[in-house]
Amino acid sequence: MGEFSGIKIGFAMTGSFCTFDRCFKQAEVLKNMGAELIPVFSETAAGVSTRFGSSTDNLARLENICGRGVITSIKDAEPIGPKNMTDIMVVAPCTSNTAAKLANGITDTAVTMAVKSHLRSGKPVVLAIASNDSLSGSAKNIGELYNRRNYYFVPMLQDDIDKKPSSLVAEFEMIPQTIEAAFKGIQLRPIIYN
Repeated sequence: MGEFSGIKIGFAMTGSFCTFDRCFKQAEVLKNMGAELIPVFSETAAGVSTRFGSSTDNLARLENICGRGVITSIKDAEPIGPKNMTDIMVVAPCTSNTAAKLANGITDTAVTMAVKSHLRSGKPVVLAIASNDSLSGSAKNIGELYNRRNYYFVPMLQDDIDKKPSSLVAEFEMIPQTIEAAFKGIQLRPIIYN
């Protein structure tokens, strides 16, 4: 796997709190590979404390990894495209709620604005899905994004087929490979692991 020296990666996080630790680790991997990270939190991710960590601690952790403040508002995310702040945008974790908004052109969070602003130049977006209803109610939105230019998915798996048969969670450790493939216009396969 190559290095990301000189590459500006938007690293946007939405509210799948149980996957935050894995996503933070991947942000560290990307930073260690030389990437400049531009951190974005949805308002929910930035403002809700859960058993997986306090909002203050989560913000501080991402700021520490990226070495800069986290974008947490639509207003602050809007300049990402016009100012050419990112070469690629990664949404990890990407909830079904965020995927639905992206599929339907809804821009009402810092993350959806970051993606919209980034896409204005036709640059790639990598989605690391984490959702309990990916194979039911949210499947149509994932399918819609899969068929759009510039969207690439981190390969995912069913994390608990007995208790959560419709759930899919990205293999977050594959974010670097997915980024490399997205820069080449390639979707990694299989998209859903057995």
